[in-house]
Amino acid sequence: MLAGVSAEAQNFPSRPVTLVVPFAAGGTSDVIARTVAEQMTIALGQPVVIENVGGAGGSIALARVARAEADGYTITLGNAGTNAAAYTIYPKLSFAPESFAPIAVVAKTFGIIALRKDFPAKNLQEFIAWAKANPGKVNLGHAGVGSSNFLICKAFAHAAGVDVTLVGYRGAAPALTDAIGGQIDGVCDAAASVAQPINEKLVKGLVVGANVRLASLPELPTSAEAGLPDFEAQGWNGLFAPKGTPADIIAKLNAAAKTAVESEPVKKRFADLSTVAPAAGEQTPDVLQQLVTRDVEKFRKLLADPGDQK
Repeated sequence: MLAGVSAEAQNFPSRPVTLVVPFAAGGTSDVIARTVAEQMTIALGQPVVIENVGGAGGSIALARVARAEADGYTITLGNAGTNAAAYTIYPKLSFAPESFAPIAVVAKTFGIIALRKDFPAKNLQEFIAWAKANPGKVNLGHAGVGSSNFLICKAFAHAAGVDVTLVGYRGAAPALTDAIGGQIDGVCDAAASVAQPINEKLVKGLVVGANVRLASLPELPTSAEAGLPDFEAQGWNGLFAPKGTPADIIAKLNAAAKTAVESEPVKKRFADLSTVAPAAGEQTPDVLQQLVTRDVEKFRKLLADPGDQK
């Protein structure tokens, strides 16, 4: 049996690899996944095919991957929402942190609050004042309870001390579409999705939860500059395989991911998306596992009140 496993690992991959994205097409996770998959395809010599599986803040997709054969041919792109906060938000999940083998961190992201273009507040302080004067009346969209965008919303509302209504979607793209159309007041999203609509004046950027301004949005203030230093929203995206995937196969996937994020096409695309590739020392499975362990505890504390999961 061991000989069979070794031979399979040596021949991996001999067919396409499916990369399950836990959200609808067009959102941050999807854009990052497609950017990385294109270069992983070259590195592996086999297609890396995107499959979008939305719903339940990414948990439907992760349940599918947890049940998949541990052979490297089904992997997923996760984040702090799907792979850490979800365990507090959805306590009866069919999977656990141990259900996945980390492969590599592939991107670091920056959370932004953006409003419909005709929202009355012109800046963050005006927005906070308006929200406090109208508790529960501001609607902010996100990619589903448990998504990284949901966590951006929670971190923002907590730091600002405002009562806002959070509206979950099956992905970031439909939430952003409704904000552009004025059906909701704004979105909590990553720069990868919302930078271009802000620059095109389709929505109004309010603040970025980072300690430096983004090159693609030079006029958007950081949380400290806008007067809300406690709002921190720097996230990560990582690749995971089902538990039990052979170490040799994980190593091949890790090498392909490293090659992808260090390639010029990915670096250029990430720069356009205000997304940062991890440094060489951050691309190991161990670093991704450390992020998961840290964030499981972090969001257990942040989301301790059941009333927060809305």
